[in-house]
Amino acid sequence: MNTAEIRELFPILKQEINGHPLIYLDSAATSQKPASVIDAVKRYYEWDNANVHRGVHTLGSRATDAYEGAREKVAKFINASSEQEIIFTRGTTTALNIVASSYARSVLQEGDEIVITPMEHHANLIPWQQAAKATGAVLKYIPLQPDGSISLSDVEATVTDRTKIVSVVYVSNVLGVVNPVKQIAAIAHKHGAKMVVDGAQSTPHMKVDVQDLDCDFYALSGHKMCGPTGIGALYGKKALLEQMEPVEFGGEMIDHVGLYESTWKDLPWKFEGGTPIIAGAVGLGAAIDFLQQIGMDAVYKHDLHLTNYAVERMSDIEDLTIYGPLKDRAGLVTFNLGDVHPHDVATVLDAEGVAVRAGHHCCQPLMRWLEVSATARASFYLYNTEADIDRLVAALLKTKEYFGHAIG
Repeated sequence: MNTAEIRELFPILKQEINGHPLIYLDSAATSQKPASVIDAVKRYYEWDNANVHRGVHTLGSRATDAYEGAREKVAKFINASSEQEIIFTRGTTTALNIVASSYARSVLQEGDEIVITPMEHHANLIPWQQAAKATGAVLKYIPLQPDGSISLSDVEATVTDRTKIVSVVYVSNVLGVVNPVKQIAAIAHKHGAKMVVDGAQSTPHMKVDVQDLDCDFYALSGHKMCGPTGIGALYGKKALLEQMEPVEFGGEMIDHVGLYESTWKDLPWKFEGGTPIIAGAVGLGAAIDFLQQIGMDAVYKHDLHLTNYAVERMSDIEDLTIYGPLKDRAGLVTFNLGDVHPHDVATVLDAEGVAVRAGHHCCQPLMRWLEVSATARASFYLYNTEADIDRLVAALLKTKEYFGHAIG
């Protein structure tokens, strides 16, 4: 299936914005949804809608099968060893908070170390700040290289025998850096630490094998990989999940309830209190079916080609600064155009029908490291083309002309 055929499967891309065909370059924030995902959610509500697990009637059985079938798809998609290792969550943020609130606070003691990087999204930074404050643990940072990457020698120097948790983003949502998480996990394990991976930006764009990575926890979001918003998953090694306590209590996650004591269901349900995100899970399962039909190797190759093309074209624009490594980066380019505020850049691009993101991208410490207050970001996915990049470049040149007084 070529890109033109893929684009036809996304209804939202057929509209015009401000009199121009929509060029959507904000997939790192949220991807668009193919008709098959939209139809799967619609069909669930029209045909199977019921609560799961407890009902014995037909709709309840069908809803349960669809929900648990989606869990099986997630497990296979990231090569977990068991569906019991997949916890449905609201997204990456919730998944990381579960690890920081349940696992981390149960094992950390005063003086223990949590190691992360300055490039982390706030969702993989603030939970560790809070865990450190609650336990007396020390938060440490692996330093960044001048291009924003990290070196394994710096990892070796930062992780010590006091380190209990290492948590690293697989792909930076600002720099496009693809971190060597498999090698980092090996270093963490050598010191007896557990490895947590923020997979929000990696899972949509490349083949993920959590067993090969040997990470202890892995978090992902459905809405960045063609699925609905409000659904994601936490992978955890079974032995670790079994020793963890739930962070939400109520219906669905209980086994026996007494007046003063209660017990929990087995994995994975003890972490899924309340009515679960059933329709979201169904949509995520449909998104996985769609991505597997395309092939994750093909998605990765396409995104890499587009990113290299974008870097090449955008590097020719005078006074435009690109942040992060210029080669071997994931499917996004973060940039600034002279002294023009990124929000102004994004506004002019929107007038041309080109949608990009502007701001600090939930990475304020990284912005300070880059010595900027904000940036603009164009991010690409399987439905984008070289023509989209050309439209972006043309719109940037028009922006430069419009704000000529602020550039140069």
